[in-house]
Amino acid sequence: MKILYKISALALLVGGFLLTTSCHRSPNDPGTEFAPQMYLSKGYEPYSQTEKNKINPYGMNMRLPAQNTIPRRFSNIVTGESTYQGDLMYYTIAKGDAGLLEAEKALNPPFEADDKVLEDGKTLYLRYCTPCHGEDGGGKGKVAGLYKGVANIGASGALKNLNSGHIFHVITHGKGRMWSHASQLNPDERWKVVYYVHTLQGQDPKNLGKEKSEKSDKKDDKADKKDDKAQSKDAKSDNKTETAKK
Repeated sequence: MKILYKISALALLVGGFLLTTSCHRSPNDPGTEFAPQMYLSKGYEPYSQTEKNKINPYGMNMRLPAQNTIPRRFSNIVTGESTYQGDLMYYTIAKGDAGLLEAEKALNPPFEADDKVLEDGKTLYLRYCTPCHGEDGGGKGKVAGLYKGVANIGASGALKNLNSGHIFHVITHGKGRMWSHASQLNPDERWKVVYYVHTLQGQDPKNLGKEKSEKSDKKDDKADKKDDKAQSKDAKSDNKTETAKK
């Protein structure tokens, strides 16, 4: 009995202590914390600073990028034998039919195709495009059996004349049942795939840029000839006016 009495009294004392101490504690107080600085650290805002940072160099919240960090924009991108300054991620043309038409008119590959570019393009195509479009672009990949409506982008299909801007835009935003591949392929890689798709269409990607430049030169020549004819007509009309006045 004595032992039971002592146990009961001790339980009452402990309960009373807990009751009285808990009544005075704030409901927002988490209690005793071990090493609170580990999970209640001060968050530093890199773009807004009101006081000097005592830890970082120069007293700044913002830290210098790690060595060999690749900037998102204006990067020196090596493609095969050439290097150009471009943007790894940025693309402003919106998805949809209007954006697709704009891409067809405005977009051209920022670098020329060489053996290394085509080799990389083939590797990327086989990795990301073959499951649906098949190795020859005929739309008979393994997924096509279950996922109907895969486009035939090969030499035997109705889409064999798609230009570079169209292909790049569709890879970026997707179209129909094809989803966007922008998260899998950066713009540099997308252009490589574009060049390889041209080979599946039966075209020579290495001559695409040359043909475009020749066409543009011919257009410029025609425009110059029209200007010359217009100027000669104006000169003749001026001569006739002066003769009539005399």
